[in-house]
Amino acid sequence: MGRRRRRAAPANYERNLWASGLDLVAGVDEAGRGAWAGPVVAAAVILPPRPRVVGVTDSKLLRPETREELYDEITSTALAWAVASVGPEAIEEINILRAAHRAMMQAVAGLQPQADFVLVDGLEVPGFPGRHLAVTGGDARCYSIAAASILAKVWRDRLMRELDQQHPGYGFVRHKGYGTPEHRHALRRLGPSPQHRMRFAPLRALTQGRLDLEPNGE
Repeated sequence: MGRRRRRAAPANYERNLWASGLDLVAGVDEAGRGAWAGPVVAAAVILPPRPRVVGVTDSKLLRPETREELYDEITSTALAWAVASVGPEAIEEINILRAAHRAMMQAVAGLQPQADFVLVDGLEVPGFPGRHLAVTGGDARCYSIAAASILAKVWRDRLMRELDQQHPGYGFVRHKGYGTPEHRHALRRLGPSPQHRMRFAPLRALTQGRLDLEPNGE
């Protein structure tokens, strides 16, 4: 079993909402917004007041094996959960921020039963339906959002492993589409794949022959 010594995200937001009579409180978060390739993925999850899944916190603070363990616990404990993704083609068309918002709203819409209230990671999402609250830094401050961040991260990592098989040579299985030196060297060697987000500045630089090979060249 992976270690779970990191401080867990508190459930203060949920407790206040549960106490007010709102039983089905969802958290929603996304993964992959800053990547250069692959989809942006969002997850929404409704967890019961008890039992509480131990060790849930911001997915970025967890080891991959711990995220996988928590993914299984969250999905088996949840009253409802759903995942949605928006691919590179749509990201190119509507931009990454709107694509992330679309994925979040689709994930929430996929919950069965539907949530009474939704805690949303980050800033306010224009047009977000239903009763909700945006929580800046919510993946570290809010239990439900932290759980959603784990689901979104694990789901996206699994997708990137599949894309690594479809587009070998880029190293998607290791860097998950983010702008690492390995990814930069692969882009110089192979050029972009259909999974790359060509409107991102580093990818535009690639088409102009001026992609720096180190991350500080962005």
